[in-house]
Amino acid sequence: MANEGLRRFLGGSPLAVIIKLALLSILVGFVLTVIGLDPRNILWSIEALVRTVLDLGFEAFDWLWRYLLLGAVIVLPIWLLMRLLQARKS
Repeated sequence: MANEGLRRFLGGSPLAVIIKLALLSILVGFVLTVIGLDPRNILWSIEALVRTVLDLGFEAFDWLWRYLLLGAVIVLPIWLLMRLLQARKS
């Protein structure tokens, strides 16, 4: 009974959730490294990132806008489909 409560809380078996979280953490860590964040000194890295973005001026916003739109073309339809399928099950 307690195991079922844990599975419900975690959203699956503990081992599967741990593996998913580990893989997601690696992916997020990679992305943060690509944008220049250092986990050993995260506050300094965020400050340096903000300074770099401000130094780039409007070019940074153009770059960010293109990536936002490109990602949204993939993410939003998948999210909407998942929400519709979940609502249908309820």
